[in-house]
Amino acid sequence: MQHVAAEPRVSKEAWSALSSALQSAFSDRFQTGAALREQHGHTTTYLANQPPDGVLFATSTDDVATTVRLCAKHGVPIVPFGVGTSLEGQVNAPFGGVSLDLSRMNTVLAVNGDDMDCVIQPGVTRKQLNAELRDQGLFFPIDPGADATLGGMASTRASGTNAVRYGTMKDAVLSLEAVMADGRVIRTGTRARKSSAGYDLTRLLIGSEGTLGIITEMTLRLHGIPEAIGSVAASFSTVGEACEAVIATSQYGIPVARIELLDPLTVKAVNAYSNLSFAEQPLLLVEFHGSEKGVAEQTALFSSIVSEFGGHATPAANSPEERNRQWQARHDAYWASLQLRPGAQGYTTDVCVPISKLAECVTEAQNRAKAAGFDAPIVGHVGDGNFHVLLLLDMENPDEISRAKDYVAWLNHLAVSVGGTCTGEHGIGQGKQQFLREELGDACDVMAAIKQALDPQDLLNPGKILA
Repeated sequence: MQHVAAEPRVSKEAWSALSSALQSAFSDRFQTGAALREQHGHTTTYLANQPPDGVLFATSTDDVATTVRLCAKHGVPIVPFGVGTSLEGQVNAPFGGVSLDLSRMNTVLAVNGDDMDCVIQPGVTRKQLNAELRDQGLFFPIDPGADATLGGMASTRASGTNAVRYGTMKDAVLSLEAVMADGRVIRTGTRARKSSAGYDLTRLLIGSEGTLGIITEMTLRLHGIPEAIGSVAASFSTVGEACEAVIATSQYGIPVARIELLDPLTVKAVNAYSNLSFAEQPLLLVEFHGSEKGVAEQTALFSSIVSEFGGHATPAANSPEERNRQWQARHDAYWASLQLRPGAQGYTTDVCVPISKLAECVTEAQNRAKAAGFDAPIVGHVGDGNFHVLLLLDMENPDEISRAKDYVAWLNHLAVSVGGTCTGEHGIGQGKQQFLREELGDACDVMAAIKQALDPQDLLNPGKILA
């Protein structure tokens, strides 16, 4: 793994004084071993690993507040860490400092079944939460694939396969508790389903990638487990036809829960990796939630749309076990795709475009990748216009890395040019800073002013989002 040393920002004297204070306060929960530090600078892109100077394992809000106050006193950066599944360098420590690991803050504090909400610590993962909710007939729908911590998911405004029906993390979080840059602990709201009280600080912190405050508790909106779940697999001759079917499905107002696109390269990969037998053509995997009658009607209507655009639809995964196997195969598409070029590493990027531009942009992305000589499987949460391109690269080949960066820049420019965004769910981190101003212009200056007001020492996850 490529490493880059932190830029000198903290004096040896300041770090020594902080280390002593953290050791005194937390004993062996503060560690400085090289392997652990490398793990906490983990990145799965071309970005180099930038490890912190030390790692602190927090177990409570008081731990977080104490750490922040000590770091503020000595002018040392703090990088929040969940389980390290972010994709744009969000957990790197470009200026060194302390990686604040929240994974041990993993308690479900309350489940309020009548109100369909729960209160959790940020280190709870989505699979852990759903395992605890299942017996109450409830579930948390946001599913980015990786078993990420929910605090990390809020920090990057994650979404995933269910977003087309259930929304993203900004829709799922009712309120937050957070530690601010000076060590103050604030609450941004209540368990009420709506409020007109003051600024919406909850959504200000959601998606801020740990640059404005550190989330220590969350109140989440839950949903009832559907009476019936049905699924359809639909194959098409071209990606364009598949995307046109998605557009028509949206325009008809069919309430799909998930609608995922896999291009032929991805289908080939998941067939081999997960022992499936889909035709190696553009594939839509679709799921419907509701009553038995409603699911049957939605399935029939969607199947007729597929036929209209030259596709072939078949009911798939009717048993829960088979359905879970199918969706796990979709979630494993990243690992499956790596097998298409043994020894390669993945450079993954995402954009999101208006639904009407989806077919055009996906087709252009395919053609551009082919012309550049890349193996580049494409998958997408296409019900909301979000798709991902995975470039399979030799990370030791500077020419490939350079051409890959050019491709990603082109793709982001394309998305912005058609009224889309440079990232639908991966976030900005370090990797997409250069595209944010192109997308939002002077709004970036407003963001910088907010950052300066809330974190004047620039200690909370510095070097992220804003260039």
